[in-house]
Amino acid sequence: MICAQHSKFRQLVLGLVLTGLGAGCAYAADPAELTRQQAQARLQQEQAREQQAQLRERISSLHKQIESQESSREDAALALRESESAISRINQRLSQLSDETDEAEQALEDLNSRIKQQDVELIQRRDELADQLRARYASGLSPWTALLSGDDPQDIARDLGYLSYISQAQADAVRAVQAALEELGRLQQQAASRREQLKQLASETQAQKQELEKQGEERRKVLAKISEQLAQQRTQAQTLEQNESRLSRLISGLDKEIERLAEEARIAEEKRRAEEARRAEEARRKAEARQREIEAQRRAAQEAQKAAREAQERARREQDAQRAREAREQVERARQQMQDAERAAQERPPQAAPSPTPAPRVRHSGLRKGLPFPVPGEVQGRFGVARPDGGNWRGIVLRAGEGTPVKAVAPGRVVFADWLKGFGNLIIVDHGAKYLTVYAYNQSLLKKVGENVSGGDVIATVGSTGGQVESGLYFEIRENGKPVNPLLWLTR
Repeated sequence: MICAQHSKFRQLVLGLVLTGLGAGCAYAADPAELTRQQAQARLQQEQAREQQAQLRERISSLHKQIESQESSREDAALALRESESAISRINQRLSQLSDETDEAEQALEDLNSRIKQQDVELIQRRDELADQLRARYASGLSPWTALLSGDDPQDIARDLGYLSYISQAQADAVRAVQAALEELGRLQQQAASRREQLKQLASETQAQKQELEKQGEERRKVLAKISEQLAQQRTQAQTLEQNESRLSRLISGLDKEIERLAEEARIAEEKRRAEEARRAEEARRKAEARQREIEAQRRAAQEAQKAAREAQERARREQDAQRAREAREQVERARQQMQDAERAAQERPPQAAPSPTPAPRVRHSGLRKGLPFPVPGEVQGRFGVARPDGGNWRGIVLRAGEGTPVKAVAPGRVVFADWLKGFGNLIIVDHGAKYLTVYAYNQSLLKKVGENVSGGDVIATVGSTGGQVESGLYFEIRENGKPVNPLLWLTR
């Protein structure tokens, strides 16, 4: 009877302990929740990568819309568009190929250095193995000669122990040689892959240079055909006004697109904060539920203590002091384990699952005076001065040799990089706070729409595209869509 009661009591205590311990682990990370969060984070990263592509598509659409609104498409400068745009794309690719070639050559040089080091290590490993084999052969020791020598058993045991050390050392040496050979083979394979990559890069570079020469010759032919028409158009005030109007419409459209993107970012931030609040509320509800579980466990522990006291009383009445001591020990262990489980649960309250961090969006704070010149060169066509062919300059022209690097004057993001009638290969950088910088007449554009640039980054090369006579850079600064005097912002 008493044994049956104690068996039930032990089962009760064990069940309560297991319940407490299980509850303490119930709030470990849910694999399904973690998988969902990881999938959401990957989705946000993919959306961030798609943002640049979407921006390029919208800017291209804006560009086409402006072109479709032109009153006349019979313009000599338009004949240059295809060849000048192709020259820009080819030079951009050549710049990328040059960077890839430098990287591949450096990697190959590193691999060749590691191969030489590995050759030296392989020779050392082989020499070590050869020395061990020669030493063993010269000693004449082997397990069989030791066993059949008839020597004292202790001497035989010592020789066998010595031989086991030698065998282990030889096995280690063989493994070291094998590892060195495998590493050498892997490095040689990587080197061969790099050499093949350099060969392909050289081939593509040569092809791009040939295409560049072809496009350059095509542009010279077009210029020869339309040079007289271009000269006439450059003296027409109406043409200049149309070019300036076209650029103003483009910048106005870019300002609207930038504002729309900023609004989208604001809405996304509000949604993120709302999601964090929802998760915090969910965590609070889980904490309350956990507290209720702890209270239920405490009540169960009290009932267990009561049952234990009753069992002790019965054990005392039955004169079974030994079993009563066992019952007290079991109760004490159960109480301790319950306290440990409660303490662990209280010290580790459930927390809201971390909200996936959205892809970082670089914010730019506008322009400040004292900016560096985008290219070194003589300033011509000063801001606000009347142009000899009609109208006033809205920017400045910096005379520089063809191919001179054009550098961004401050950090920002490229929002336009394409050919525009009257300005040739044109690139526009958004610096935030309603500031834009405009770089025109370029030979090549080296950055794409959506790319972030730092101050001093090369973004283009000087040219004479768009029907210009001399090579140079046309540069504007726009504040709230209106041109301002760049010379008040730039310093040598």
